Amino acid sequence: MDKLELQSADVTAKNVEAIAALFPQVVTEGRDDEGNLVHRVDFEALRQEISDYVVDGAKEVYQIDWPGKLAAEFASNAPISKTLRPNRADSIAFDTTKNLFIEGDNLEALKLLQESYLGKVRLIYIDPPYNTGGDLVYRDDFATSKQEYLWQSGQVNEAGERLVANTESNGRFHSDWLSMIYPRLRLAKRFLAQDGVILVSIDDAEQASLRRLMDEVFGEQNFIAQLVWEKGRKNDAKFFSNGHEYVMVYAKSKSYLREQKTTWREEKPGAREIWDEYLRLREMHATDAATEKDLSAWFAALPRTDPSKKWARYKRVDANGPWRDDNISWPGGGGPRYDVIHPVTGQPCKVPERGWIWPDPETMKEKIRLGIVVFRDDHTEPPFRKSHLRPIAGEDDAEEVQQNNDDDVELALQVRGTYFYKQSQVSVKHLRGLMGAQVFNNPKDHTELSRLFEYVLGGKSGIVMDFFAGSGTTAEAVFDLCARTGLNCPVILVQLPERLEDNLKTATGSSKTTIQNAIKLLEKLGKPLTIAELTKIRIGKAGELVVANRKPSDWNGDGGFRAFTIDTSNFADVAMTPDTADQVTLVDLVESVKTDRSNDDVLFEVLIDWGVDLSSPISVEPIGGHEVLSVEDDALLACFDDDLDDDLIRNLAKRKPLKAVFKDTAFATDAARINAGQIFEQLSPDTNVKVL
Repeated sequence: MDKLELQSADVTAKNVEAIAALFPQVVTEGRDDEGNLVHRVDFEALRQEISDYVVDGAKEVYQIDWPGKLAAEFASNAPISKTLRPNRADSIAFDTTKNLFIEGDNLEALKLLQESYLGKVRLIYIDPPYNTGGDLVYRDDFATSKQEYLWQSGQVNEAGERLVANTESNGRFHSDWLSMIYPRLRLAKRFLAQDGVILVSIDDAEQASLRRLMDEVFGEQNFIAQLVWEKGRKNDAKFFSNGHEYVMVYAKSKSYLREQKTTWREEKPGAREIWDEYLRLREMHATDAATEKDLSAWFAALPRTDPSKKWARYKRVDANGPWRDDNISWPGGGGPRYDVIHPVTGQPCKVPERGWIWPDPETMKEKIRLGIVVFRDDHTEPPFRKSHLRPIAGEDDAEEVQQNNDDDVELALQVRGTYFYKQSQVSVKHLRGLMGAQVFNNPKDHTELSRLFEYVLGGKSGIVMDFFAGSGTTAEAVFDLCARTGLNCPVILVQLPERLEDNLKTATGSSKTTIQNAIKLLEKLGKPLTIAELTKIRIGKAGELVVANRKPSDWNGDGGFRAFTIDTSNFADVAMTPDTADQVTLVDLVESVKTDRSNDDVLFEVLIDWGVDLSSPISVEPIGGHEVLSVEDDALLACFDDDLDDDLIRNLAKRKPLKAVFKDTAFATDAARINAGQIFEQLSPDTNVKVL
């Protein structure tokens, strides 16, 4: 039970709450002279509310603002002294894969990756933690703790006892969530290619804030759509069943997409099954009439919920496959009117009320020649046009279709709507089967995401990124996409090593059972008890499943990943003041690389510093008793051994790499280091040579 508040009332606070009850829009948040977060009344806004004329005030600016925004903005730009350490043991196909999995805080990961992938990512999808009115897992250094926030804003006393009811309803949780997502979105924008797109899943709690925030970061002019993903009705709801989520869609540059005449289309769901049935029947029957008869019977036997049932009008057949009759009139009315002569009666056909769909008689004649126009028995009715399931040359949408063999055919396309439905239990059941137990709560549906990714990628390969990897659904969605389409889309994933035992302390009901299942699985495998470990297991299983079931295509079959962990720099910290540098310390700093770091570790920090793709192929060669690392077929050569001699340097210089790197301490004297530089200058003057 609550304690009695044995103190006088805060009259000012009550007055503010009274004003908020009448005019909630004039009460906001701010900081007092001591930096404490407090509720404040915007008196300019209050004056306007109680005035019958426009009040002159401060310059109006349209923007989203919250306490902590400046600190969050600074956080996105502040440099870090960390690196990515490769983990070959946890990787799958380390030497050949193009996929990356990074374990650590995604804000740090994005900073480390930005030079290597600046402007190279075609699609970013994230499903960030939703604002549930609790403390966030992603707690950045500039974020205020719950107790500190409540104390600063006068909501608890010195003993930590609550003074204000319903603290969860104030702006703190919104401010914390915005401070978390803001720097990550700012960094994400840097990764997108000119034709890149970002998709962000969100629920009702922050969709309004996220929309305004993304308008600021990506530009309101680059907003494309706000999708609604319906996942099922909740019959225990008090008022309305809130079973949907949203997906915000923004382009890096919508104007660039328009300049490139970019259009997004997808194959009509169920069309592929119709085509496959048509091919089967075509092999069985000698005539189109017999094929049509059995195709009509197939349509009739389909369940009402089958996606193919929607396209039952494609029951007519000719040499180009199933077709349906389509409108031949001008959309919207006011179309051209000219004579179209009936081939039997010789009379002009009746003109559709809205005019002909094609602008002139010449175009109409060409369509008739191609067999796209079908005349009625006589001229008293307008003809109709054919619309094939597999559009042919001359049909209005055929320009978007490449004619291939029957096994690789592209079928009728359509524009996606902004609403789609996929029952959430489908993904739960799939993931339970894949992992052997239910170990994730509320996973996204990988097949639905696969279709969405295919749609916005527009048939082009490209890097896909998800820095809130969670259950790893994005990876499986990309694998599925590549297996179906033949595209090659490397995926970059980042996941915080969130401890399952910490989550178990506050979990209840089915969520608690799910976490317990996850812990049992990881204990059985001898893995650390973190979300990141579960994610890696799911990616590995998904990759194996998709590769095993894929059809022959141009996809390279890459279902693996290179695993990395964020850690401190591999190099000793040499930043110190003279008064702290004693003889022992100076001796330790002679060796710049930390003693517990491998050549692999050092190499990847070099790649990060130089902005090289972290999935580049790496080979190791023994030369003259030294280990030489070659990246991307000698684009970069590295040797981190000691006591390097001129013969080794000359051997490497003759290979004319673009870049070469060595340890500074590998050369016995300054003269030896200078001599190595001169050898490269003589044999490979274009090589960029560096020492660590």
